[in-house]
Amino acid sequence: MTGLAILIPIALGMGLLGLVAFLWSMRDGQYDDMDGAASRILIEEEEL
Repeated sequence: MTGLAILIPIALGMGLLGLVAFLWSMRDGQYDDMDGAASRILIEEEEL
């Protein structure tokens, strides 16, 4: 029973940390241009 008393707060803290990281990346603009990044890999650049 003491194991659950330790693991539950750790799991909740990790979930909260993941939520904060996701919201930070949304605010930072990580997911703004999903189509541009997908098509950029297909563009061939000439080597100099």
